[in-house]
Amino acid sequence: MIKDLINIELKDLPMEGLDVQIIKKYVVKTASDDSFITRNYSVILIRSGRFKIRLKDITQELGTHDMVVIPKNAYCTLLEVKGKLQLFLISFSSDFALGSYLKKELINSFIFLLGEPSRKITLEQKDYLVLCLIYKLIYFICQDSRQNSGDLELQRMGFNLFLFELKSIFNKYTSEEAPSIGRKESLSIQFLTILTIHCKKQHSAGFYAGALFVTPGYLNKTVKQVTGKTVKHLISQAMISEIKALLENSQVSITCIAEDFEFSSLSKFSEFFKRHTAVSPSRYRSSKNKGFKSRQAYDQ
Repeated sequence: MIKDLINIELKDLPMEGLDVQIIKKYVVKTASDDSFITRNYSVILIRSGRFKIRLKDITQELGTHDMVVIPKNAYCTLLEVKGKLQLFLISFSSDFALGSYLKKELINSFIFLLGEPSRKITLEQKDYLVLCLIYKLIYFICQDSRQNSGDLELQRMGFNLFLFELKSIFNKYTSEEAPSIGRKESLSIQFLTILTIHCKKQHSAGFYAGALFVTPGYLNKTVKQVTGKTVKHLISQAMISEIKALLENSQVSITCIAEDFEFSSLSKFSEFFKRHTAVSPSRYRSSKNKGFKSRQAYDQ
């Protein structure tokens, strides 16, 4: 069952790329020593019972209040379940993770999804309860979306809250031991960090390769191996993320945004935005303003 949930197909969901499960009664459906390669990133938090898992060559037994991050493409073996196993499980795709991590505040969290699988972290009661609440928040937002086509931005905000808490947990519990990552992963993280700072003004792979003292071809090959995305795609994705944030602020004119990102003309800016979002900048802003006004009217 856990194997199926970790490797769930994340396309046909209310929020594509994200799935949250609250397992109150775990039913063993997989044989002992059932091994597989993980398709998604996942974070497991144990409510009760015990659960033994092997990630690559590291065997860990998880109990109450234990949390473990399972990276994508990890060799995983489910070994044993003891007692009444209850758990929270959140799984997300590379696309969804990168869409959230392309923010200055969250980029450091990305390191915990790369390299070697993390060892379990036993949370203190306070941290456990906070993480439980965030799991439940995202779960109910996603459930509401299935019924009422809820606001995707609200779902993303919930996920970003989860990332902030995850980053806080790693900073608190693993301060003495930095995650083990290779050169390719390190280069990719450096690229993503520089990208969040310079994406407004620097739109070419050559700039980022030069800043990292590698060739554009090597940077693109390495980043694609680690993230599954080309440098060009990630540059565009980071730009779109920043542009959307500015468009949602009605005080900034679309012309000013185009100039801020150094597009040669407003038409070139609009063409770029529409190519990546399927809507024009003005239509995107209008839809966000309508959603905001609707929520205001509902609150009143």
